[in-house]
Amino acid sequence: MLYMIQMNVDAGQWDSVMSSYDQDDMQAMFAHMEALNQELTSAGEMVEARGLGGPGLVKTVRAGSDGKPQITEGPAVQGPILAGYWVVDVKSPERAYEIAARASACPGPGGKPGNDPVEVHAIPEDPTA
Repeated sequence: MLYMIQMNVDAGQWDSVMSSYDQDDMQAMFAHMEALNQELTSAGEMVEARGLGGPGLVKTVRAGSDGKPQITEGPAVQGPILAGYWVVDVKSPERAYEIAARASACPGPGGKPGNDPVEVHAIPEDPTA
């Protein structure tokens, strides 16, 4: 079964959250995520994973009345934005939850586990089901 595992950060807090990491904290965060990615790849569970840029890199696009894109700067709504994700192919929801818990335990500033909320979304084979 495919699952998308999402980490979100409040768009309004993105800059303050990111600036709270010193160089060692950033290296610990990246090492944790790389180890998780390597584990998933070795187990044959990794489909795709990406870390995303902050709200300053987001563009919101709507179709204009002429069908052409109307582009505005920033997220469409205030609140959490997607900071990164994994798409995994695992045998059970419990395995997806284990992966999400590993992502949630990523070290934050000062090296303590962040324990940030991580969403797990099932990707059904038939989205109409």
